[in-house]
Amino acid sequence: MEGVRRWWQELAGLVLPAECGGCGSARTVLCPQCRAALSGAVPFRVRPVPEPPGLPAVHAAARYADEVRAALLAHKERGALTLARPLGAALAGAVRAGVGEVGWGEGEGPHPLGDLLLVPVPSTRAAVRARGHDPARRIALAAAGELRRAGVSARVAAVLRQRRPVADQSGLGSRQRLDNLVGALTVVPGGARVLCGGPVVLVDDVVTTGASLAEAARAVRAVRVAAAAERAGQGDSGRCGEEAKGALCGEGATAGYVGITREDSKKLSGAKEGGADGVSVRPSDDVGGAGEVLCAAVVAASPDSFEINRN
Repeated sequence: MEGVRRWWQELAGLVLPAECGGCGSARTVLCPQCRAALSGAVPFRVRPVPEPPGLPAVHAAARYADEVRAALLAHKERGALTLARPLGAALAGAVRAGVGEVGWGEGEGPHPLGDLLLVPVPSTRAAVRARGHDPARRIALAAAGELRRAGVSARVAAVLRQRRPVADQSGLGSRQRLDNLVGALTVVPGGARVLCGGPVVLVDDVVTTGASLAEAARAVRAVRVAAAAERAGQGDSGRCGEEAKGALCGEGATAGYVGITREDSKKLSGAKEGGADGVSVRPSDDVGGAGEVLCAAVVAASPDSFEINRN
């Protein structure tokens, strides 16, 4: 039934008259006014308050209000899948702003460290079943296509998944959301090798407290730290560690991953890290390195986050 529902939503989006996902105007996916609200401004750096430990720099294309909020909800909750392309274009703009801030890809020619990896924050399996799709992943795919058309070598690496049930985030405060999500995400089997293919930009549709993006960053960095420790132990700096992949990505993962707490996450985001087996790792020393978390990008953020950045 899930496959039939997705097929019908795709077909309906192609053959039935559309209405604007932002304001409801007839026979248009997104009217010019709503498109301007979504992608008409320069993406902003946003800072949730309080900022969760380990949160990378986040850029958003628009404020989560009015027409933008309506369009995101129409895509996420009502299956308006044709909105994925304009939402992806907005996300691509936020990605470009983020990687430009850290200086990734400057200069001519292809970047020597591989493709830019867009890693979406995953929805829970129950949410995907209920909605019939994974909104963040679908928007990420559209954003990657937009970036490639603009000459940026980018692809989606959907390597994160929920490893345990979490409470519904609605109604939770920032501290409660952080506690709810600590240790909730894991890297899928084989994902460590994928993450060695290029630097990472974490992507999502909306940022509120930043707890989801901080947890996603922790999961990616945990794999990176373990792989760096293994490379140092084996004297092989050219490959991702298979043992680290097995220990951190399997169903029975325990070594240095499942037990990571919020305090451990804070350590991982600091200037100097104590990796596994005492190996020191500095995530910020090699910005743009394969597997490094460069930044995060979202379609929209709460207006409060934008105002904090302006003042």
